[in-house]
Amino acid sequence: MAGISPSARAAAGLALVASMLWASYYYFVLTLSPAARPPAVLAFPFLTAGAGFLVLSALEGSLSRSLRLWATPAAWLRSGLLASMQLSVLAGTYSAGPVDTSLLSLLGDVAVTPVLLMLLYREGRERARSPTFLGGLLLSCAGATLTIVGGASAAPIRGLAWLVVAAVPLTVAFYFLLTARTNRAVPMAAVVGQSSVAAGLISLALSPLLPGGVAGLAVGSAHDALLLAVLGLTSFLAAPWVYFKAVERAGLLLPALLMATIPLFTLLFEAVAFGARATPLALLGVPLAVAGGFLAVQGTHPGWTPTYAKGPPKAP
Repeated sequence: MAGISPSARAAAGLALVASMLWASYYYFVLTLSPAARPPAVLAFPFLTAGAGFLVLSALEGSLSRSLRLWATPAAWLRSGLLASMQLSVLAGTYSAGPVDTSLLSLLGDVAVTPVLLMLLYREGRERARSPTFLGGLLLSCAGATLTIVGGASAAPIRGLAWLVVAAVPLTVAFYFLLTARTNRAVPMAAVVGQSSVAAGLISLALSPLLPGGVAGLAVGSAHDALLLAVLGLTSFLAAPWVYFKAVERAGLLLPALLMATIPLFTLLFEAVAFGARATPLALLGVPLAVAGGFLAVQGTHPGWTPTYAKGPPKAP
């Protein structure tokens, strides 16, 4: 990754770890199905991760900040986006398949997030004039489109499943953008912890409307309960923690673009765990998406130093 500073390279490593952890989500969901119903798969990982983040907040002394967030409308907006994002991803996994859904998430990270960052906050706007950035962005989107069209394991997208196509990238982009911005003023564990617990409660409230209903919250075995707990600790706790640490080191653009590797990890998990075979078109799309992401991240990536971490001004 020539042309990237050492701090940005460290952030890239963290982002790749987050990408792998998020890709493992699909393995857990498909392993749990059909024994664990959607209400349980949606709610319990949120609550597990929320409890973990609250412990982290207590250890770092920011628990009171997390509790105060419950009274702010912006926190509930982030929580609603988080719950909607995960509901869309879960629906996409069941209806469109894991690889296609991971590519939809990629579009949210690689395409929509940079555009929103530039339009809403006027950050990184010089990238819009960079042929390298634009070429990488277009290459990632082209690769994503090829893999979505050529996904071998996906069921045809019909009816309401098309709502997932729009919901996944939009909720991914808005949630991570708003959360990353808030993390500059409030400790990340406090912010994500509040959002995770609230999203878990929202998921519990939505359970009567999901397949399986309230009865779907029951977990049939200790094995399934363990898988749900591990899912909460990996994709819902460790992955966002590592991702937002990468954002602190290199800003939002680099970690978001490197989420182009999620489909690659997803294909690997599918092949190893379930023996799935991808079509040649899908196999062509993934490296194009990954290459585009790496091309787009070239250049400087100043970190987002949290304002709460700054010490008092020095006396003159």
